[in-house]
Amino acid sequence: MVNKSPSVARVNIAGELVGALSIDKGICSFQYADGWLNKGIEISPIHLPLNDKIYSFPRLNTETYKGLPGAFADTLPDDFGNAVIDAWLARQGRTKENFTALDRLLYTGNRGMGALEYAPGYGTDKGKLSTPLEIQSLMEMAQTVLDQRAGIELAFEQDKEAALTEMMQVGTSAGGARAKAVIGINQNRTEIRSGQVALPQGFEHWLLKFDGVSESLSSKETFGDPKGYGRMEYAYYLMALDAGIEMQPCELLHDGDRAHFMTKRFDRDHNKKFHYQSLCAMAHADYKIPGGYSYEQLFSLMRQLALPRSQAVQMFRRMVFNIVSRNNDDHTKNFGFMLNHDNDWIIAPAFDIAYSYRPDSYWVSQSQLTLNGKRDDFNINDLMIIGKLFQKEASLVIEQVVDSVSKWNYFAKEAGVFTHFQTTIGKHHRLDI
Repeated sequence: MVNKSPSVARVNIAGELVGALSIDKGICSFQYADGWLNKGIEISPIHLPLNDKIYSFPRLNTETYKGLPGAFADTLPDDFGNAVIDAWLARQGRTKENFTALDRLLYTGNRGMGALEYAPGYGTDKGKLSTPLEIQSLMEMAQTVLDQRAGIELAFEQDKEAALTEMMQVGTSAGGARAKAVIGINQNRTEIRSGQVALPQGFEHWLLKFDGVSESLSSKETFGDPKGYGRMEYAYYLMALDAGIEMQPCELLHDGDRAHFMTKRFDRDHNKKFHYQSLCAMAHADYKIPGGYSYEQLFSLMRQLALPRSQAVQMFRRMVFNIVSRNNDDHTKNFGFMLNHDNDWIIAPAFDIAYSYRPDSYWVSQSQLTLNGKRDDFNINDLMIIGKLFQKEASLVIEQVVDSVSKWNYFAKEAGVFTHFQTTIGKHHRLDI
């Protein structure tokens, strides 16, 4: 364990030096390395264009970006990952206030989502070999972490220390508020391993969301999932595919009466890493401000990135699906872009596609992104604010999406969604848009 916070970190991709981060009074600055400038690959073209200047963004919301440029804040753990780290810090006798953003990046090291790696890394890895995991013990530790976050006094038994260490390795890098683990799984689904290091032949990189692990405090509305959430998300995956949404393969991992949702990682191909930037990072569009960014701005950004028309149509399809199916968790961390094999920017496959609506919620009572200046009560004219860009396809896309969402009961039954979930969700779909 490192007790003194470092002031400098190297940023690498695939073993090559991209540049360096330094921290002063909580604000991090970044400068590209000369060798990377010669490669001509921009890791975040809007706010970190290639040149030899020193970049810092002290005006960004500290709660979201932690004093970092957005490109690197993207690698930081989100709510659940930070809760795991905070629990581990408490066991080390160190306070989270003294664990800087640079500390958290270096703790992530080479285990982050996407391709960015940070050195000199430090953490709990005991080597570079992937080791088998026991889902039940990880799930119990995830619940323990959430209970501790809720202020429940916990006594960590000695036999739980190993589980906490495992959770540190597999549960801190994936984004989002849900309790999850980064895993490797073999093709016949008989063995699960840590997915944070190189996997042996026959294994693939997947992300697993724990079913039925939830926050003890009712005020923490988005932290954890009720039992049955995994089945609902899988039903939405089936429905999204039917609507023409491009997603990675998803499955349910059955564990007694639980069904954990799994999705194959799009930032990994075997053990090759692909660079990824969320919309939150790429545009410095703060995901913690509901209504602070719009779908119109998203499409404008895609034009800046010179993405092809077909990808804009695909994004329009996703927008329509979110609105019709009541996925109000459409904030800027739930859209992203990645560099493909040719180092061209493309939209990442859709993810976190699920029912997300609560009329009493600050976050998901309305859409996170605005459309035509609105976050609710959408109609066909609002959709066509974007749809007019695709006169040939827009009406057909809307018709296809509405048709797919109208088959909700079929997909819900396919996934085994609990009856009360199925009924409640179906009542809130916008089929008459």
